[in-house]
Amino acid sequence: TRLHFREVAFLDPNIWDCQSRGQARDSGLSIPQLQSWGEVFLMVLPPLLSTSRLYLAIALIAVVVVTGCFGYYQEFKSTNIIASFKNLVPQQATVIRDGDKFQINANQLVVGDLVEIKGGDRVPADIRIITSQGCKVDNSSLTGESEPQTRAPECTHESPLETRNIAFFSTMCLEGTATGIIINTGDRTIIGRIASLASGVENEKTPIAIEIEHFVDIIAGLAIFFGATFFVVAMVIGYPFLKAMVFFMAIVVAYVPEGLLATVTVCLSLTAKRLARKNCVVKNLEAVETLGSTSVICSDKTGTLTQNRMTVSHLWFDNQIHTADTTEDQSGQSFDQSSETWRALCKVVSLCNRAFFKSGQDSVPVPKLSIHELDDPRDQRYLMVMKGAPERILERCSTIMIKGQELPLDEQWKEAFQTAYMDLGGLGERVLGFCHLYLPQSEFPRGYNFDSDEMNFPTSGLCFAGLISMIDPPRATVPDAVMKCRTAGIRVIMVTGDHPITAKAIAASVGIISEGSETVEDIATRLRIPVEQVNKRDARACVVNGGQLKDMETEELVEILKMHPEMVFARTSPQQKLIIVESCQKLGAIVAVTGDGVNDSPALKKADIGVAMGIAGSDAAKNAADMILLDDNFASIVTGVEQGRLIFDNLKKSIAYTLTKNIPELTPYLIYITVSVPLPLGCITILFIELCTDIVIPLSFPAYERAESDIMHLKPRNPRRDRLVNEALAVYSYFQIDERCLRRSVDVCSGSLIIIV
Repeated sequence: TRLHFREVAFLDPNIWDCQSRGQARDSGLSIPQLQSWGEVFLMVLPPLLSTSRLYLAIALIAVVVVTGCFGYYQEFKSTNIIASFKNLVPQQATVIRDGDKFQINANQLVVGDLVEIKGGDRVPADIRIITSQGCKVDNSSLTGESEPQTRAPECTHESPLETRNIAFFSTMCLEGTATGIIINTGDRTIIGRIASLASGVENEKTPIAIEIEHFVDIIAGLAIFFGATFFVVAMVIGYPFLKAMVFFMAIVVAYVPEGLLATVTVCLSLTAKRLARKNCVVKNLEAVETLGSTSVICSDKTGTLTQNRMTVSHLWFDNQIHTADTTEDQSGQSFDQSSETWRALCKVVSLCNRAFFKSGQDSVPVPKLSIHELDDPRDQRYLMVMKGAPERILERCSTIMIKGQELPLDEQWKEAFQTAYMDLGGLGERVLGFCHLYLPQSEFPRGYNFDSDEMNFPTSGLCFAGLISMIDPPRATVPDAVMKCRTAGIRVIMVTGDHPITAKAIAASVGIISEGSETVEDIATRLRIPVEQVNKRDARACVVNGGQLKDMETEELVEILKMHPEMVFARTSPQQKLIIVESCQKLGAIVAVTGDGVNDSPALKKADIGVAMGIAGSDAAKNAADMILLDDNFASIVTGVEQGRLIFDNLKKSIAYTLTKNIPELTPYLIYITVSVPLPLGCITILFIELCTDIVIPLSFPAYERAESDIMHLKPRNPRRDRLVNEALAVYSYFQIDERCLRRSVDVCSGSLIIIV
């Protein structure tokens, strides 16, 4: 019985619903709602209803509608919703059913189907490999491993993510061919589970939303307090109840800042535009300020901190380890390339590779064999070159090239090889061995038909040329960016699916593990004692792999994060990345997560702000993130942090200015109620003045106010202590600035009284 096929449950987001939730979440909208109740009250009082009061109500309702529409438009324009996981689904798949091979839609595959994949295909489901011919897949977006992974029928590890006999849905087959049986489809695939994990993560309130809510609570409380005070005073003096209630509502309406929603939205929009010019696209406006509040950055390694391309890092020849230039602009120092051994090694490396030509060069012949004719027309011999695992290559060699001469490969040279191999492997780099052999012309004349299947050529007695180690090098701008984060009091944590040794090496090279910092293992090695005898608190740095994390309780992980300021997590699964983010949040940190792979999407969504890579990033990561870096530059995050801190400071200045008008505006009303002095300005006129002063002038702060000189030398603000509106700001606005404004309002009232008299 054939099983029903399954599709990953991708639901298109309802953009209208999304926007309504976003605006409702914006606490600034609570202020117009508060005003609306006052407007309705003013309109439904028949005894007091007049044409002027009707005009006032209509004007206030218009203000609410316009500011609401303006905020909606800004939010709608800045939102970029991507149908992410759908783009990961292959359209067609080659399936073998009942002995027939044919193409079908990938979403019609079922568990038990036999499928074929080849270089350039996306894997249509989770499949168990049964045959393979040089098949390699790209798992970088899923596991964080930069180098292509070999797929073969043999089971090599108990973990499905690390064994070679399983190819995962949506990963790309880079070369070779393979046949496999489908074991999971749809939501049951690894990608499907990640999609479900990401969709199940609830969005938390952003720090700016919490601050605006806090401000609204204060303003609403003060408005009701002063309104109630005026109501009591009016009733004591002898005003009718309805008229006293009108005073109450008028005070409430006048007290709240009508332009707060527009001010906050425009502030965030202007900052988002500035960031866009610096290759940072903000999907959620509130994320602009959140980045400025960030105290912890959990960064992926592959493609974020590194270049996502394997590069030669070290070479071993002539019994010496040489360092290659791994900088992006090739501006570093190089080694001496005059050695004859280097020239021989360079020739082997150049000939024995699987480099491919770019599009448009299909007509250029590509050498397939690793046996080549020599360039010298006088030498008619073939040159055979070989590369592979160093120990396997060494087994096939009987000589070694040293300073251009072939020497017997004795125990001394084998020991030197082993030492170099261990040193390079200890750096967390992938090591390859290279050898060559000049084939005698008598046995292999010109035109000899070499057959790789029959191996009709020598496979032993070769000459060992040297070792080359490769690594995915860090981006040139990352070390400086990490240092700036440290200066700004931001902790950078690496979270990757790569090997612990590789992760530690990259972390040390970019400054996440600072110079001189040691792990528990480093201390044990230095003191030559067992790891168990080392006091863990003495280690500033710590590298935790997924196997260790799997057995940890949440409290233990939180304690480790407290104990070690420099952290690296390796071999982590998507679920574990999510747990790491949640543990950092339990410590009270504002967490930013950077990533580019499908495996990063749950953590990106759970974080206070998710930052995805625009070039190398998968659509799934971009969809889950709040911000996208178009240049894939980790250093751009530092720019975002500075702009986020600036917007918080400028919003504080805008609110301080907005609050200064309240007492001067309330004083004439109090005088009017108590001594019946006529109001110098009507309600609609005051409303018009408020709209101008509440929107136009406060916008000058985010538009033109520059950052303070020490903004990136301060620690991240504490969300519990450093509030947008606090006692110091209230005292400054109400008692220092308002004292001068109050004198002016009294002067206006006095002048109005003189004119009336």
